[in-house]
Amino acid sequence: MNSRRIFIKQASIAAAGVAILPNFYCTASASANAVGLQLYTLREQLPKDVKGVIAKVAQAGYKKVETYGYTAEKGYWGLAAKDFKALLTENGLTAPSGHFSMDSYIKSGSVEELKPLIEGAAALSMEYFTCPWLDPTLRTSIDDFKRLAERLNTAAGIAKASGMKLAYHNHDFEFTKYGEETGYETLLSSTDKDNVNFEMDLYWVVRSGNDPIELFKKHPGRFPMWHVKDMDKIDKTINTEVGSGSIDFKSIYKEAKEAGLEHLIVEQENFSIDPFVSIKKSFDYVDHELI
Repeated sequence: MNSRRIFIKQASIAAAGVAILPNFYCTASASANAVGLQLYTLREQLPKDVKGVIAKVAQAGYKKVETYGYTAEKGYWGLAAKDFKALLTENGLTAPSGHFSMDSYIKSGSVEELKPLIEGAAALSMEYFTCPWLDPTLRTSIDDFKRLAERLNTAAGIAKASGMKLAYHNHDFEFTKYGEETGYETLLSSTDKDNVNFEMDLYWVVRSGNDPIELFKKHPGRFPMWHVKDMDKIDKTINTEVGSGSIDFKSIYKEAKEAGLEHLIVEQENFSIDPFVSIKKSFDYVDHELI
């Protein structure tokens, strides 16, 4: 039944014809149709059983993962990059993006801080080298965000030399206003739109009181990756399975072309049910109801 549904979906897309949709959108849509999982979702389980957890992610239906926490010393949860890539391949998975801590580089400006991280990303054939977070001491003013934009522009050049693009992942602190300007608008306006991309965490945008669709329209094509993370209907500080909460993902997904979506990545930070049951529920909603 699932195979028939996929066939019908693909046939419908093909029938629409290349003449109707821009080529880039056909490519982006096809890529986005393979659902990813940010492995931080399983941060409690992963270090204890890397091989078993990756197998379960694949069994849940995911075709992509996004990594976090890589260091040259510890690799990917104790596995060297080449061994982790082999594990992904064995399970039919790819890693189009990884989250790599850039605080030290942003503070010092030394590109030497980036090189071992970029090597770890390149070893997995990643498309995006993603900045996931910014220490509070590095984001106290608009000037801090302007400096961050400069650092991201420089890092994008380094990533490009290794065949990757740079991306920045948001939380809600980027939407704090400093006068009339927010850090997020500063980053969008002060970074090179051809080389610095944004991974929009839809949950954090909505939680901050902003509208993802408005941002897509204001900055078209700059959001090739999304974190799809749902908000509990009662307590907005809690995540829930995608499709079970209060975020209207269907309306947002209609604007995938405007955003430039390439990779849709599920993430969840807390659970009220078994995490593996949870990621399966989220996958089923995205795969069956959303894309």
